[in-house]
Amino acid sequence: MTTQEIANRFYELDNAGDFQAIYAELYSPDVKSIEPAHTHWGTAEGMEAIHEKGKQFRESIVEMHGGYTEPPIVAGNFFACTMGFDATFKDRGRVKVDEIAVYEVKDGKIVSEQFFY
Repeated sequence: MTTQEIANRFYELDNAGDFQAIYAELYSPDVKSIEPAHTHWGTAEGMEAIHEKGKQFRESIVEMHGGYTEPPIVAGNFFACTMGFDATFKDRGRVKVDEIAVYEVKDGKIVSEQFFY
């Protein structure tokens, strides 16, 4: 798949809420996930670590009030989406987050994701 095809499929699956399919179909097993330095999430490497990070994130949420993902923009072997959510967390209360997510594609798979918020 080309970067554009991966970006389109990512957007389709994201809007369907099928995050497991995104990971299974589009991600490299050795993917790297990079969060901003001001967060406690840090960097996760490999699908096992990314699944664990996702599990911890989901478990920290009391209620999800909404979310969005805008269509991707593609440049070379990268694509980016603006996205966000509104959620109530166990330890922080209600928080609204808007972010830019940048994905790198290599050999037909997403090899890195980096979030800016």
